[in-house]
Amino acid sequence: MIIRIVKLTIQNDCIAIFKEKYAVAQKQIKQFEGCKELSLLADANNHNIFFTYSKWYSEQHLNNYRNSSFFVSLWSTVKPMFAAKAEAWSLLEME
Repeated sequence: MIIRIVKLTIQNDCIAIFKEKYAVAQKQIKQFEGCKELSLLADANNHNIFFTYSKWYSEQHLNNYRNSSFFVSLWSTVKPMFAAKAEAWSLLEME
């Protein structure tokens, strides 16, 4: 199981549109083969910092999503909203 955490710092004037875009995209991401779980989390102290938390059955499933035309389109839509470079971590779930 691969856990993917992505930190997104959004420009203050783009927060509402980011949340709208994510709400729509989340439904589609959850339908990708191999996606077990997906959540959007908000930083408790910084209103413009968000984290995506997803679980994938394998790294290949995650890579298939990351290499999809859907991801490329979504990323090109949200990237201009960033106030800082996105940070990402891929983690192995320990049992």
